[in-house]
Amino acid sequence: MDLVRGGIYLANLNPSKGSEIGKIRPVLIIQSDALNSIKHTTVNILPLTTHLKDDTFLRVRMPKCDQLNHDSDIVCDYIRAIDTRKITSEMLTKLSQNKMQKIEEKLGWILGFND
Repeated sequence: MDLVRGGIYLANLNPSKGSEIGKIRPVLIIQSDALNSIKHTTVNILPLTTHLKDDTFLRVRMPKCDQLNHDSDIVCDYIRAIDTRKITSEMLTKLSQNKMQKIEEKLGWILGFND
């Protein structure tokens, strides 16, 4: 399966431990397409949740569209690498350039790139 940066796919995040987000759920691919294109065995993702929270700087709202069936929040502080075999669907939808830029800004803050 070809994974695309900015694409949202279903992934099986089980098993989870402690406060990790689990279940089969949509995830956003944040890994570079250069790494995706060489069929790297893991992929960096951010999970989505339908437990919406307003006014949080750790999330980006994603309205339902295409095959993403529910309004969701992209949880930017739950950065995770998963085995590509955990991806269980084709692409559900793809983020706009503007939405991806918001994700990148939040990741820069979370990871301290702007310190």
